[in-house]
Amino acid sequence: MLRYLPFLLVLALWIYAFVDCLNTPEEEVRHLPKVVWVIIILLFGEVLVGPVAWLVTGKVRRAPEAGSAPSPFPGRHRGAAAWVAPDDNPEFLKSLDKDDPKSD
Repeated sequence: MLRYLPFLLVLALWIYAFVDCLNTPEEEVRHLPKVVWVIIILLFGEVLVGPVAWLVTGKVRRAPEAGSAPSPFPGRHRGAAAWVAPDDNPEFLKSLDKDDPKSD
């Protein structure tokens, strides 16, 4: 079983780089067009040149801002208002107090 481990690791890296390249927006791809990166990953994946090249140079990667965690909503920008659960939303809690007949 252990003799298959290198093959499985190469295959996993190959698939990860391929899917990552396909899911990356065109404006975040560096140095070459996205189609060329896909071809490089597929042609040179077995020897790890394509996937490693994509992961190192093909995509714009930004470090998270100081003290911030990655956004749980990938399509949203950091400055955009995030969804808040009702029990954490102050406006919602105030509206419950207004509707409560006991609070009068």
